[in-house]
Amino acid sequence: MNEASFPLLSCIILWPLLGAVVVGAMRDALLARKAGLVIAGFELILTSLLLLQFNPDDSNFQWVERHAWIPSLHVEYLLGIDGISVLFLPMTALLTLMAILASWNAIQHLSRFHLALLLALEGMTVGVFCALDMVLFFLFWELTLPPIFFLIGLWGIGAERRLAAAKYTLFMLFGGVALLMAIIILALNHATPLQEGAPQELVFSLPQLLKTPLPDHLQATVFLLLLLGFAVKAPLLPFHTWLPTVAMEGSPHTTALLVGLKLGVYGLVRFALPLAPSAAVEYSWALGIAGGVTLVYAALIALQQSNLRRLLAYSSISHVGLVVVGIASLNIQGIQGAILQLLNFTLVASSLMLVAGFIQHRLGSTEAIHLGGLAKVMPRLGCCYFLFMLASIGVPGTNGFPAELLLLIGALLSHSSLAITALAGAVLSAAYMLSFTRRAFWGEAGRHVNQITDLRPRELLVLAVPAVLVLAIGFFPNSVFNVSRTTAETWLSYVLDQQSLKSGSVAKDGVSESLQ
Repeated sequence: MNEASFPLLSCIILWPLLGAVVVGAMRDALLARKAGLVIAGFELILTSLLLLQFNPDDSNFQWVERHAWIPSLHVEYLLGIDGISVLFLPMTALLTLMAILASWNAIQHLSRFHLALLLALEGMTVGVFCALDMVLFFLFWELTLPPIFFLIGLWGIGAERRLAAAKYTLFMLFGGVALLMAIIILALNHATPLQEGAPQELVFSLPQLLKTPLPDHLQATVFLLLLLGFAVKAPLLPFHTWLPTVAMEGSPHTTALLVGLKLGVYGLVRFALPLAPSAAVEYSWALGIAGGVTLVYAALIALQQSNLRRLLAYSSISHVGLVVVGIASLNIQGIQGAILQLLNFTLVASSLMLVAGFIQHRLGSTEAIHLGGLAKVMPRLGCCYFLFMLASIGVPGTNGFPAELLLLIGALLSHSSLAITALAGAVLSAAYMLSFTRRAFWGEAGRHVNQITDLRPRELLVLAVPAVLVLAIGFFPNSVFNVSRTTAETWLSYVLDQQSLKSGSVAKDGVSESLQ
């Protein structure tokens, strides 16, 4: 690990948290919004500078910060980034900035509190991507719940917004219990048991836990617990029902944050597979089936939707299934495709949800029956929507194409049935997106459609930056692949090597027994 000479990661985490305190303490609402915008913009600059200084040829953790936190339990304040996590930091900052701009005029009551919660959520989310101590990671993971609970419950647009906030929180707490149990098992496995008192040498550091062999009888338990905890957040079937509910009841910019930042899938890659590698390889077929079922089921449900926000929620769930299929393939194509697709969620899925929010703000509905003819009266919104829609279905020239291509290749190299499932999901994705687009943008105009205005300059700016990135990554995907390639190859070789070592040890034991 490369120790940091300057605590840049701590600054990136603490800056929005301090900004949340400052914004919340301001009395003038307009001044608070401007201050929040400056704080979020500076966070984007900090994370971009970090990305520019990142060394993609080094697979070790970089910018590492280590400080004692709870010495009696060997819990540390341990931060670090690698090629898997570094790209998510500027994406988180960009999405937060987009959410602030998108909600500029939409939030009228408790606007300072709303802005403070957005900044606090940004800080906690960045902490999730940077934490290398399991207790610190769990702390950041759980601290994302209060801001989201209030963002849904206080500023949702549906009559059942408080129920949606409670549903989301209960689902996440359920997943958190599984994560905590897995973390405790991993720490105890490293510890030296004592007859009396607490075990000694408890360790929660991810780099040290990766060096501690996990016995065969614990591999499956830890993997399934981690999978359960992260599947709820991802979400995977059958833990997906909170997302459509939040999409319909919560505010569009809050939903954009949830569909754009896939912390659950990141957790699978960062923790679940490398910490229990033998079980991950052994049960990769089950992970692939879970992803494939989620992919096809959510796509079929999306085909039946008449509301754009609910359709986008199920589309996000379906694409999560595709990413999990790529992860389950356990080859470099699948892993690289999964990382790029996770970044695409931030640019494409969140932007589409913000577009739905702009329509909702003007018409009071995103039901297809109330839309129709939007392309004629809102050409700028229509152009942005079409670009993101094409990226969502993986059209060449957009960032969705290289991601889906690699995921399909990875699935094909792993198992032909996974590839067929992934291909079926891609076809269904095109079917439900194109069908709804035809009805909403070229269909018969709704009663009030002709009276609405097109995107304002601020709203156009919100969508312009991700639109440029969609095209830039689509034409130059190596700009992303080069950042994560070395780390992804090291990650994959570690997972597969651990399984090979287990197989070799089993074979040696068998030879020894036969000789005896």
